Amino acid sequence: MKTKKIKTSDQIYFTKDHDMVRKAVRDFVRKEIQPNLDGWEENGHAPLHDLFKKMGDLGFLGIRYDPAYGGQGLDYWYDLVFLEELGHIQGFGIPIAIAVQTHMATPAINNFGSDYLKETFLKPAIAGDMVASIAVTEPGAGSDVGALITTARREGDEYVINGSKTFITNGTQADFLTLLARTSDDPGYHSFSLFVVPTDLPGFNVSRKLDKLGMRSSDTAELFFDNLRISKENLIGKEGEGFIYQMQQFQHERFSGIPMGYISAKDIIDMTVGYIKDRVVFGKPLIKRQVLQHRLAEWLMEIECLKQLTYHIVRMKEAGLDATREITMGKLKTAHLVQDVTAGCMQMHGGMGFMNEMLITRYFRDARVISVGGGADEVMCEVVAKMEGY
Repeated sequence: MKTKKIKTSDQIYFTKDHDMVRKAVRDFVRKEIQPNLDGWEENGHAPLHDLFKKMGDLGFLGIRYDPAYGGQGLDYWYDLVFLEELGHIQGFGIPIAIAVQTHMATPAINNFGSDYLKETFLKPAIAGDMVASIAVTEPGAGSDVGALITTARREGDEYVINGSKTFITNGTQADFLTLLARTSDDPGYHSFSLFVVPTDLPGFNVSRKLDKLGMRSSDTAELFFDNLRISKENLIGKEGEGFIYQMQQFQHERFSGIPMGYISAKDIIDMTVGYIKDRVVFGKPLIKRQVLQHRLAEWLMEIECLKQLTYHIVRMKEAGLDATREITMGKLKTAHLVQDVTAGCMQMHGGMGFMNEMLITRYFRDARVISVGGGADEVMCEVVAKMEGY
């Protein structure tokens, strides 16, 4: 009797073409990123121009973007494959630096930018010839985006930008910024506009590189703008609509971290299981302790639930539906789950878990930012509550 071959869950969602992209990204991570991570962590930055050029040559930086500008024109499932494989990078600094390029600084240019902006900035960003950064957060305006005070005042055919931005990922290496600034003193959300700002213009200054608890392989900067002048052509879309554009761009940003989160959580668990299989305490390996088995099983269940929510989000995106509610939930759950897994796995490592030589300490440090960056946990809860009508 012939046994029927049972499909795995991945075969339900992904084709051989998806698998080819997955393998290409996985091989790149294994050969070009993993061997260099320790050095980049120690140096406090990665050589993004070199790294992004290699990724651009392989078509990784424009998975969903128009082939007219160097993109691949592929669907959201390919994008998911890309993000899942970035999740295998051993630490969050480099994945987030890459996601800034692909899911944070360029979506608004792709969706609302003129042909000039796409040709001048999107195309070289996709090719890896330019490093991009997203400049929204300010010293007094983080999750409360409406409180930002950096201004862009229209003077003839130019805008004059004054103010500062902080916690800007890729900020010390960026060739251009996608920057949100106030263009009107009127109250409300139609007082902001989104711009593409080259960093080689007079009036731009990297005030300082910031020293962070985690994500040390990713450079983060404080930026200053002193009467920096840009052409009106650098305006993305319409004046006064920048806040709306940025809210939409946030959905790409928040989504990008979810697949990275559940993949890294599973990798952390696998790494920890390998360690506690060999660690004998009171006469038997730690993995035989029921309390640890149960904890691991609970985490695996949560990972699978988060993964399936993500696949549901992709189906919604493919259908052209608004997935803001589900993405917000996913972002919030990712933050809680990854921090729980990293803290719990560090505990399972015992005293060695407190040593910087162990990879778990990098994951532990890096994970903390997920509850802050891209919208704090509290803001995510507020968004869900409002969408539910509470």
